[in-house]
Amino acid sequence: MIAPDALFDAVVGPFLEFAFMRRALAACLALALGCGPVGVLLVLRRMSLMGDAMSHAVLPGAAIGFLAAGLSLWAMSLGGFLAGLAVALLAGLVSRATDLREDASFAAFYLISLAGGVLIVSLRGSNIDLMHVLFGTILAVDDAGLLMVAGISTVTLLTLALLYRPLLVECFDPGYLRAVGGPGAACHLVFLVLVVLNLVGGFQALGTLMAVGLMMLPAATARFWAERIWSLALVAMAIAFASGVGGLLLSFHLNLPSGPSIILVAGTAYLLSVGLGPVGSLRARWFPGRHLEA
Repeated sequence: MIAPDALFDAVVGPFLEFAFMRRALAACLALALGCGPVGVLLVLRRMSLMGDAMSHAVLPGAAIGFLAAGLSLWAMSLGGFLAGLAVALLAGLVSRATDLREDASFAAFYLISLAGGVLIVSLRGSNIDLMHVLFGTILAVDDAGLLMVAGISTVTLLTLALLYRPLLVECFDPGYLRAVGGPGAACHLVFLVLVVLNLVGGFQALGTLMAVGLMMLPAATARFWAERIWSLALVAMAIAFASGVGGLLLSFHLNLPSGPSIILVAGTAYLLSVGLGPVGSLRARWFPGRHLEA
């Protein structure tokens, strides 16, 4: 049996002793607050794979920012934001102007963006630079990066609070929202901006390849633990933050990369929830509880 002092030193000690661990923990909390509800809305809109495509769309803009100013936080963030937003708008325009479905359009732009971004970094940077852009490192988040992630989360929560009802209506019945003259197109555009913003915040810590992981895995996991929208968002936030804490501790004690560790902890939570969650899981379907009898 593990002694309480040893457990405290293993779980709490790293955050008390090292400033970089405290900054990484704060970054995980900020990412969880912003990515949790956005991921839930992506799942409800059946746009999960589009979120993955948009995370890769950030790469060429971040790569151009890297070539222009090196590993500059603001240059790479601005470039990534503009590139992600441009891909989202272009994919939407192509799907509306042609017979190609929006998911296929996103997939095409995702492949172009990924290949273009890797090529741009490879032309002028080293393998270490490429790995930094692709996989990030949350343990290296500085004060400026932490403030940016916290600012993005604040903007996300305030915007979702203001547009909560129209965003939900557009998730379930966009035709009704258009019929009553609601701002469906504007809400969809604002939502895409929020997705790109949170992906930009995430890629500073987790890299472009894994930024979407802390957005989609907790949201998908929450579906096995809650049913109402507000509870889904809260559960997704909690799972995202817990995954961040668990991943940071694994990274610290086992000398593992921090980003993949966080995503693998979130993936483990998802797999366990698929089997054991109380709502719609394998256990709930194969071994349902007794029904109340009159």
